[in-house]
Amino acid sequence: MTLSKDDITGLVLAGGRGSRMGGVDKGLQNHLGIPLALHTLLRLGAQVGHTMINANRNLAAYESMGVPVWPDALPGYPGPLAGFLAGLEHCETPWLVTVPCDTPNFPDDLVARLAAAAEAQDAEVAMAATREPDGSLQVQPVFCLLRTTLLESLVRATNAGERKIDRWTAQHRCATVAFDDVDAFFNANTLAELQRLQVTNHPGSPR
Repeated sequence: MTLSKDDITGLVLAGGRGSRMGGVDKGLQNHLGIPLALHTLLRLGAQVGHTMINANRNLAAYESMGVPVWPDALPGYPGPLAGFLAGLEHCETPWLVTVPCDTPNFPDDLVARLAAAAEAQDAEVAMAATREPDGSLQVQPVFCLLRTTLLESLVRATNAGERKIDRWTAQHRCATVAFDDVDAFFNANTLAELQRLQVTNHPGSPR
């Protein structure tokens, strides 16, 4: 049996400080005419049954995107695991998949491939990875499919001070899915990278 879209809730992670972008709210930065987070949300929405956003600032702007918005479950911008935790706490489906707001070109088959690997390997977690020029795999841990039963484990880990995704997921049955298109995972951490994204993502221009 394959996982159905309706079994999966998608979470856009937009709760960071945006420190490498001068402290701006990264998900609300303009990308080809609409906010970066909305690009990501629309791309993710086509792949899952339900969607929500993790954000810590400008909540009304995110709520205007038409889906539930949840702040970090932990104070002080402690990183993506706090977003994972907020998502798991509010997820009403058996699975949650996370994507960051600053990578709007992630693969159209991201969720389907993560779900297939999780099922095939009876995994609790499935993460995307990209193949480097030397053939090695670079895990992309913020592109992560999680069983919602992992909530208690994540509560324990974050309460103990854990902030690294891969150190937490290493405690669980984890599948890794390799994607060949490294450019699909290009993320805009700085304003210069955001400008580069405008060019490479412009209709008709080569990626």
